Amino acid sequence: MMQSRKNIEDFWTHVEHTIDQLLTSRSENQFDADALLSGYRETLQKIDRNLTFHFEKDAEDGAIEMIFGCDGYPESIHSVLSLVGAAPSLAGIQFKAFNHRYDPIPSHINVADEICELNDYWYSLRTIDNKLHLAVYMHDVPKVLEMDPRTEAVMIFLDALIGEYELMTRIWSLDWIELPVDPVDYGLSPLSELRDCFDGMKHGVEPIGIKIH
Repeated sequence: MMQSRKNIEDFWTHVEHTIDQLLTSRSENQFDADALLSGYRETLQKIDRNLTFHFEKDAEDGAIEMIFGCDGYPESIHSVLSLVGAAPSLAGIQFKAFNHRYDPIPSHINVADEICELNDYWYSLRTIDNKLHLAVYMHDVPKVLEMDPRTEAVMIFLDALIGEYELMTRIWSLDWIELPVDPVDYGLSPLSELRDCFDGMKHGVEPIGIKIH
C-alpha cells in the first residue's frame, strides 16, 4: 500500500513538472510529445499494470481532459479512483476517472480505418440470478475478439451509452453472438436503445465487486 501511494505521488510529480511541455506539443487533437507520453505510461504501470489514459477535448468549454481507465478490469477500479483522487489542480487540463456517457451518442466510430456504424449492432439484456447479462449481436462474429476492430468499436459504443464505470460494475457478463436474419423476431433491440433499458434495470441488481463496510 505504501509503495502504491509513493508511485501515485511520483506520477503526479512527473505530470506537474511536464504538463506545460505536453500542452504546448498539442497539434489539433493529439499531442506530439511521444517520449513524454511513454514516460507517463511507464510510471502508471508501476501503480497498476491495467491503468490506461487518453485525452479528450470538452465540447462545451474546450478544456483538455486526461481520462484514466483500467481497460475493463474491475479489479483495478480502486487504482483508478485512488489515482484521480490524488490528482493536483493544474491549469489547462482536467483529470477524470473512466469514460463517461456521451451526448449525443456517436452514430459511427473509426477504428483502424474501419468505419463501424452503431446501427449495425443489436443487443439483449437479461437479469439472471440478480445479475445483468448483456449480449451483443453482430454479423460475422470474429473467432478472436481482440483482433477485430469492430470489437473495440462496440466497447467504445458501450462506454458512450452507459459509461465505463457502470459497464464494469453492473454488467455481469458480455457475450458476442451472430446476428439473426430478423433480429426483431428474436426479441432483440438496436444497440442505440441500450441506455434507457439499462437505466431501467440497473438498480435491481447488486454492483459487482463493490462492498461498503
